[in-house]
Amino acid sequence: MFRDQRLGESRQDVLDYLSSREADERIFEADLLVDKAHLVMLREQGLISGEVCSRIMAALDDLMEKGSQSLGAGEDVHEAIEAYVLAQVGPEGGRMHTGRSRNDEVATCIRLALRAEMLDLMREQILLVGTLVRLAEKHTETIIPGFTHTQHAQPTTLAHHLLAHADAALRDLSRLEDAYLRVNLSPLGAAAFASTGFKIDRQRTCQLLGFEGLLENSMDAVSTRDFILEVLADLSILMVNLSRLAEELVLWSTSEFGYLELDNLYASTSSIMPQKKNPDTAELARGKTASVLGSLMAALSICKGLPLSYNRDLQEVTPHLWRGLDWARSTVRILGGCVSSLKFNLERMQQCAGAGFSTATEIADSLVRITGMPFRTAHSIVGRIAASGSRPGLAELDDIALEMAGYRARERGFSAADLERALDPKSNVALRDNTGGPAPAETQRMIKDRWARIAAGEERLAGRRRRVERALGELGAER
Repeated sequence: MFRDQRLGESRQDVLDYLSSREADERIFEADLLVDKAHLVMLREQGLISGEVCSRIMAALDDLMEKGSQSLGAGEDVHEAIEAYVLAQVGPEGGRMHTGRSRNDEVATCIRLALRAEMLDLMREQILLVGTLVRLAEKHTETIIPGFTHTQHAQPTTLAHHLLAHADAALRDLSRLEDAYLRVNLSPLGAAAFASTGFKIDRQRTCQLLGFEGLLENSMDAVSTRDFILEVLADLSILMVNLSRLAEELVLWSTSEFGYLELDNLYASTSSIMPQKKNPDTAELARGKTASVLGSLMAALSICKGLPLSYNRDLQEVTPHLWRGLDWARSTVRILGGCVSSLKFNLERMQQCAGAGFSTATEIADSLVRITGMPFRTAHSIVGRIAASGSRPGLAELDDIALEMAGYRARERGFSAADLERALDPKSNVALRDNTGGPAPAETQRMIKDRWARIAAGEERLAGRRRRVERALGELGAER
């Protein structure tokens, strides 16, 4: 907050209340880059001399080397940087702010810093997907129980289950990539909201900072934070998907399930019960999901009723963004490590694959395929058998079929061998080779496809990084 003599002195508690210095630490380097790009453009437009530009550039380079800890007092990082430049260069250092407002400066800095964080998060997402797919590759033949409503439903494979989580993570990555297109736009040059009378070149600063385009309307450019809302919404969905994975890690590691064990690095013991191995990292992933959702709700609530253009309320949005990003990135990394080090109890999973009469659907399907009876009739026959709680034999099935369908199943070619095959979890899985099914051949096809998607994602990420690094490298060479 720049004060003049009309406003008099401020009490320290008011200054502290207005300050954004703590949150601004995240955009310190971005601010220096924005300053340099703006200076280069001013020099090229003849709005500042080459000699003054060079002196200010030298001060900014000096500050970049020293770090933010060398800044003096100031309500925000932008004011503190300008004060540092003025101390180094003298009054001529104030020309740095020609044709610019804090409004467009702040909006640009947030986008630059967020862009870098998003690229790092995309990389971490790709690594997580790769971990899940690599693990699936080892378990295309591993038969496990499948669940609906947390009850045994049908047999599936561990590969099929892991690929489901991998596909959700790929969609999370896709949403982040899509949001990146709207984050990586330049508001610089919009000034306070009504542009500036100086003949600036917005396209030039856009190019120098590696942005992919302009936020054209100067009022929209400084006042919108929908890019933050979009990223937080994407992070919230990402965290909800990760929370489902975390919940299964917790559930499957219980004594009642006994399907897996977490590595000691990702678990803890009890302070009083020495036998305990608690899945703390997975539990915290669930908890931090709520925190990210809270960041989104807070940001939405701040933005919901603000008139155009800039309002100071927006200062409160950015800390929620950084917190949400930090929680999401750490959760992706931790769960990736946790999954990669899991120990599966394959024998236990195999034993449970047929529990709860989970092959019932295949018995009904087999009756339809072999005898030609309607599926609903077959469903009712098998439902009657399931209600009895006993393993079905052909004689029992025939008796119920005669009652409900008017003929015995064996009269239509259904044999004891067909029943045994339908009861076998492995045969169940092998039959389900439709697109997206759990059959080993189909999961192997999906794994190959997912590796191709991972490679494409890595290439897109590398391309974005190259574009940014090229632009910032050229800007860094400016003096």
